[in-house]
Amino acid sequence: MNLDHVEALAHELMGAHGLLPQWRFAFDHAKRRAGICRHQDSTISVSRHLMALYSEELVRETLLHEIAHALVGAEHNHDAVWRRAARTIGSNGAARIPAAAPQATAPWIGRCPRGHEYSRHRRPRAGASCSRCASRYDPRFPIEWSRREVTTTH
Repeated sequence: MNLDHVEALAHELMGAHGLLPQWRFAFDHAKRRAGICRHQDSTISVSRHLMALYSEELVRETLLHEIAHALVGAEHNHDAVWRRAARTIGSNGAARIPAAAPQATAPWIGRCPRGHEYSRHRRPRAGASCSRCASRYDPRFPIEWSRREVTTTH
């Protein structure tokens, strides 16, 4: 979704549920979580990377999820009080984004000798071994990291 539309929708929903002007909206650079409600500075923030990939329906759900957190307070996390508030304002009340939702492509790919694959958004540190092959560090199963090749279409 276009980020200008995301911001407009955020302000519309935050206003409709009584959060404005006390609360503010922001974009952040998260790549693994869609949104966050920060009570300490009265901010609802969403990932610019993921919002650009999401449909309007999924953006709306993310915003309503975070608005419900703002309405019930930090002590409720994803409990029954939060779930009831989320459903009341039009959210589905789910604690997580669906697994099928688009994800930001991680630039680092790691593979162990047995072919298990890992992805990271930040450059990995050396010395990791495959957690699927051994529960502790095991030098027999080192993860070899490489930067994902970016392909462009013309």
